[in-house]
Amino acid sequence: MADQGRTATRARGGRRRAAGAVLAALLCAAGCAAPADKAPDTTARDIRATLDRRAAAVLHHDEDAYVAVVDPDATALRGAQRKEFGHLADVPLATWTYRVTDLAAHGADRATADVRLGYRIEGYDSAPVSVDRVLDLERDPADGRWYLTADRAADGGGGQLWEQGRVEVVRGTYSLVLGVGRTRDELKEIAATEDRAVPDVSAAWPEHWAGRVVVLVPAAVTDMAELLGSPAANYRGIAAVTTGETGGSGKAPADRVIVNPEAYAMLGAFGQRVVLTHETTHVATRADTSAATPTWLSEGFADWAAYRAQERTAAEIAPELADAVRGGDGPAALPTDEDFGFAGDADRLARAYEGGWLACELIADHWGEAKLFAFYRAVGGHSGRDGAVEQALHEVLGTTPQDFTARWREYLGSRLG
Repeated sequence: MADQGRTATRARGGRRRAAGAVLAALLCAAGCAAPADKAPDTTARDIRATLDRRAAAVLHHDEDAYVAVVDPDATALRGAQRKEFGHLADVPLATWTYRVTDLAAHGADRATADVRLGYRIEGYDSAPVSVDRVLDLERDPADGRWYLTADRAADGGGGQLWEQGRVEVVRGTYSLVLGVGRTRDELKEIAATEDRAVPDVSAAWPEHWAGRVVVLVPAAVTDMAELLGSPAANYRGIAAVTTGETGGSGKAPADRVIVNPEAYAMLGAFGQRVVLTHETTHVATRADTSAATPTWLSEGFADWAAYRAQERTAAEIAPELADAVRGGDGPAALPTDEDFGFAGDADRLARAYEGGWLACELIADHWGEAKLFAFYRAVGGHSGRDGAVEQALHEVLGTTPQDFTARWREYLGSRLG
C-alpha cells in the first residue's frame, strides 16, 4: 500500500530502546525450518504472523482485520490503508502473500522489513506479480504483537494501480481491464479491442500461451509512469507498454499491458487495435524471449503479428523509414537496442520499429512463417546475446549476418522505394 512515511517514534509504556542491530537472515518461505544449530528467531516469526494476518484479510475482504495490523496511533496511515483497501474491493484476487527478504531491528521493539508482495488475479495469472515494499513496524509490549507504522515502495520500484484510486473492473472474453479515473465505457472499448487482439496473436504465434491478458488503464501518463517507476517523459508518445520478465520458467511475474490513456485516445480504431495486438504479442512470446533476443527481433515480431492480417502497404506502415529510403538515406545496418530508447529521438525510434518489422517480414516472405517462428525461438533459446542471432541465421535460415543485412537493405528498397 502507499507510503505514508515513517511515523515519529512515540514514548509508550514498557518499550525498550536499544542500539540498532541487523537480525539474522530469515527463512521466509512458509514451512521452512531454522538451521539445526539455531532456534527460530522470535521477532522474525512474529512479524511474519502480522503479515500473514494482513494477507488473509485481503483475501477474505475483511477491511477491519486489514487495518487492525496498523499501529493504532498511526491515524493517518490507518485512514490511508482503509481507503486503499476499498480501492481493491472489486479486483478478483486469487492469492496475496508477503515474503520477508530482509529484516533490520532498531532496538527491541522497532524493525524495518523488506518484503516481497506477490499476488495473482484469478483466472488470468499463472504466476504472481511481485512487488518489493519496505515496511516499518513497532511491537506493542502489551500484547506482544508487531504493528505497521509505515508502508512504502522499495527504491526504484513502481506503484500499484489501487494506490491511485478505486479500481474499476471490466471483464472481456479474453481480457480483464482494470482502470482508475477512466469511464466504464472507455474500459469496455479497450476490453473489446483486446478481445479482437488475442485471437489475432494466437493466429500469428503457433506456441501455446495463456490466451488471456490483464490490461491496466491509469488516469494519465503521469500515473502510468508511477506504475512503471520511470519518468513520465519516457512515455508521452507511447500508447501502451508491456511489463514482465523474459524467459520461460513459468515462475516469472505475470505480464501486464499498461495503457497510456492520453496517447491511446489519439489513435483511431485501427491504431488502437495494432497497439494492443503488438503488446499482446509480447505476452504470448514471453516464454521464448530472453536476454539473447535483440530488440529489433522482439519488437519487429510484435509489429509483424499486429500488421499480419491488416490491409496496409509497407509505406503506410513504415512512413519514416520510407522517407529515409526514398531520400537515399536508408539504414546500413539493423536497428540496435539503443535505437529503441523511448526517451530518444522520435523519428529514430519510429525507424527502428519499422526496420525491425521489415526484417521479420523479410524472413516470413523469403523463408516462410514457420522459419520466422523457428528463428525467434532459436535466438531466444541461446545461452546469451553473443552469437545468438549469428547461430540462428546459420542454423535456421542458412545465411550469415552480412548476407541477411544485405537482403534486408534490398528488401527496404523494394518495399519502400
